[in-house]
Amino acid sequence: MNEEIKAYNDSQNTEDKEICNLLEFEISTMLAEAESKIWHRHPVWFLDGNPVAGYSKLKDSVRLLFWSGQSFDEEKLQNEGSFKAAEMRYTSASQVDKEDLKRWLKKAREIQWDYKNIVKRKGVLLRLK
Repeated sequence: MNEEIKAYNDSQNTEDKEICNLLEFEISTMLAEAESKIWHRHPVWFLDGNPVAGYSKLKDSVRLLFWSGQSFDEEKLQNEGSFKAAEMRYTSASQVDKEDLKRWLKKAREIQWDYKNIVKRKGVLLRLK
C-alpha cells in the first residue's frame, strides 16, 4: 500500500478505516497498473495521468468517487458535481458490494473523460475511451 494512503486510512476512526482499507485493496487490485497518491488530500488512482477513482472521508460517510462514473450507466452510483463524476457513500464496510465495486472499477479503466487536460481546455471535457 502507498505509504501516504496508509497514513490517510490509519487516521480514520475504526469503522471508516475498515471501509478505506477495503476500498484501497480492491482499487489497487483491480487497477494494478494505476498510479496511486494523495491528491487534494484524498487517495486517488490515475491511469496515464488521468484521475479515475478515489475515496474521501466526509462528515457522515466515506465517499467512493469515479471521475467518469456518470458514463458507467449504473443505478447505484449518484451524480456528483457538474462534470462526469459519480459517487457511492458508505457508513460501514459491510455495505460495500464487491461485485458492484469490481464492475465499476472495470468501467473506470474502460470509460474515461480527459480530466488531465480540463484546465488547458478551459473546463471542456473530452471523452478518451
